[in-house]
Amino acid sequence: MKHSEPLQMPIEEAMRTQRAIRRLKPDPIDDALILHLIELALKAPSGSNAQNWEFIVVKDPQVKAKLARLNRFAWSIYGGIGRRLAGSDERMHKIMNAVQWQADHFEEIPVIVVACIKAIIPPWPPLAATGTYGSIYPSVQNLLLAARAAGLGAALITLPLWSLFLARRALGLPWRITPCAVIPLGWPKGRYGPTTRRPVAEVVSLDRYGNRAFLASSQPSARS
Repeated sequence: MKHSEPLQMPIEEAMRTQRAIRRLKPDPIDDALILHLIELALKAPSGSNAQNWEFIVVKDPQVKAKLARLNRFAWSIYGGIGRRLAGSDERMHKIMNAVQWQADHFEEIPVIVVACIKAIIPPWPPLAATGTYGSIYPSVQNLLLAARAAGLGAALITLPLWSLFLARRALGLPWRITPCAVIPLGWPKGRYGPTTRRPVAEVVSLDRYGNRAFLASSQPSARS
């Protein structure tokens, strides 16, 4: 199978315009493009260079339906809690509406990529779990950035994995393979645009937490 052409979008543009895109068209995605995105995901670093990834590309309607049921069950709980906590925050309700749309139309999404790691993630010590996840999430971010550069919509979700037992059964995964992230892929119904984020100086501390040393230098001078 021939690989897709190299993606031309500058990396900074992809980073600055990346966002979670949940409303997706049901139009198919060429297999070569999907494999190209995953090939780029495999270029990410991993702990001890183990490269212990596995990616499940889900297109079968029956498998998608199983993941959709898992997703909707989790969302029925967390969504209700989230809306109550959001109160009158319109921005949060807009996000909730997008997540609800994704849950309602999960089976229509053309491709679901499940990122897995060849390991049983231990509950203790915490460092073991964070180290294991640290070997899969850089590849997931590569996949998300590559999808953005290709013009595809994508989002990292974990609700379908609320039960690893049921997720493994839905995907036919052995116990030694742990699903870590679910990435619905499709052509976006809307469009990408600039994202709003806090100024970098507001989230960076120098040497110790709370020392916002860069905040003063980022403020305009009184004379200007």
